[in-house]
Amino acid sequence: MNEKIAINQPSCGDDVDTSALPVEEAMQRIEATIKAVQNTELVPIRNALGRTLADDVHSTMNVPRHTNSAMDGYAIAATDLSDDKSIQVRVVATALAGQAYQGNIKPGECVRIMTGAKMPHGTDTVIMQEHVALDGDMIRFNPGHKPGQNVRQAGEDLSIGQIAISAGKKLTPAELGLLASMGMAEIKVRRKLRVSFFSTGDELRSINEPLREGEIYDSNRYTLHGMLSRLQVDITDLGVIPDQPQAIRQAFLQASSNADVVITTGGVSVGEADYVKDIITEVGQVDFWKLAIKPGRPLAFGKINKATFFGLPGNPVAVMVTFYQFVQPTLRRIMGQTDISPFRFKVPCSSALKKKSGRVEYYRGILETDNQGQMTVRKAGMQGSGVLSTMSKANCFIVLPSDSNTIEPEQLVEVEPFEGLI
Repeated sequence: MNEKIAINQPSCGDDVDTSALPVEEAMQRIEATIKAVQNTELVPIRNALGRTLADDVHSTMNVPRHTNSAMDGYAIAATDLSDDKSIQVRVVATALAGQAYQGNIKPGECVRIMTGAKMPHGTDTVIMQEHVALDGDMIRFNPGHKPGQNVRQAGEDLSIGQIAISAGKKLTPAELGLLASMGMAEIKVRRKLRVSFFSTGDELRSINEPLREGEIYDSNRYTLHGMLSRLQVDITDLGVIPDQPQAIRQAFLQASSNADVVITTGGVSVGEADYVKDIITEVGQVDFWKLAIKPGRPLAFGKINKATFFGLPGNPVAVMVTFYQFVQPTLRRIMGQTDISPFRFKVPCSSALKKKSGRVEYYRGILETDNQGQMTVRKAGMQGSGVLSTMSKANCFIVLPSDSNTIEPEQLVEVEPFEGLI
């Protein structure tokens, strides 16, 4: 028998796979391939959360519109202040927010003023009410107050014509408030991306189906749906596709017919029934399909028709790692977002972490505060790519770069909080 048996194929368990693409090169290839969507739509600002701003927003007014008090207190002229003796002035009026005092204040006079009220003519400084002794219509306060204190100047937040929010910004609650402060009811955003996805595998069943021997429930479509939902994209779930070339081919053609991005899970490794890579080569193109990372080495990237394609691994943790590290940044670029750098910082690690150089590794970690009030991180239990429970327990990735080795306790490591991924 002359049939040769393939042995020593690269796998996630290997220390180094020299044919796997480095993370940096993979991201460069992705960035060189994709383009941001150009179509836009006008939406009410209450519907704009998480959307991408299409054009620069210029302020149409000064914010604040008028110079106003930042405190409840007494508005006076700075010329009445003293550095070495207590001051006494007469209260001649009251100014409320929305009810400005229209008179002119003379030297030796002041106005009782509330937070947000317009500063009366002739005043430029506010003495906090807690620093004042009131006696009839007179107030007395100690020396040492500074000219202009406790006053918000007109336009100090935004001035007319200034860029308030730059194009490409992902709109958060702060931006919605900022738009409202300028009286804007609607805003132009990039259109939503259309994302189609499906899982492959004869062993997979949806959660409403009974399991037979050797079958498992498909968790990947539910984590994918959740991760995509947080990105404000239009989602099409094509379900579980059996390991049959014609069925997978048809699913790809259907998914790519109207989607900007197609995502699959499973079928991109070296198993006999893993058809995804071969079929993508038939109906589209594959740019790369192995990365120097753990977990998630068998990650495919390419094109089907005009749709960007990601073929994620089958193991559930590997799906989440590759989505957050590669798919999500790509989706945000296609949305037109400009600030997509991951939020990472270094803290001591209380766990020993095994690693050899040659690939980037993403440990599930628990970021916490120790007894001395310092931030630290520890490993979140078992790290197998199928152990989804530790992904639930974790609140961050511990990112170990390609050239790093085993991490000893108390050594500094880079962490990427999950909250920074949204």
